[in-house]
Amino acid sequence: MNDINNEVQIIAYEPQYKEAFRALNEEWIRNFFVMESGDYKLLDHPEEHILDKGGHIAFALLNGEAVGTCALVKNSDEPLIFELSKMAVSPKAQGKKIGYLLGNTLIEKAKELKAEKVFLETNSILVPAIKLYEKLGFKHMPVTNAGYDRVDVQMELDLKNGL
Repeated sequence: MNDINNEVQIIAYEPQYKEAFRALNEEWIRNFFVMESGDYKLLDHPEEHILDKGGHIAFALLNGEAVGTCALVKNSDEPLIFELSKMAVSPKAQGKKIGYLLGNTLIEKAKELKAEKVFLETNSILVPAIKLYEKLGFKHMPVTNAGYDRVDVQMELDLKNGL
């Protein structure tokens, strides 16, 4: 699927990619929306607000450069529920199935951790993203307690009762 020169590698968070986590997401968010306080909280302090609380961040590297990222943010312990959040892929790397690889990697991580559900929040104008989430197995649900003003779509993946 990938030719040898364009091999995408998915890796776990490393501090050297902290700036890429922010830059990729900020570029993506500003392209469609405005940055909100919740964005700054997660993007400025990913260790404190994601990793130290039991979450995970993955990066897609293309020829050694971080061109995509996504986070699995712990939402609750009992039951164990995660939010798939902050997925961003650089425009120069789109079309290489990076979003799918990142999402699938973090869903597998949630399964490994015995999570019951993974949910996400997005916006209806992001049709390619919604199609990606559907391909990953997410189902639409009513919007409740949205974390951002831009959210008008919520989806969840039930890991406990099968896909």
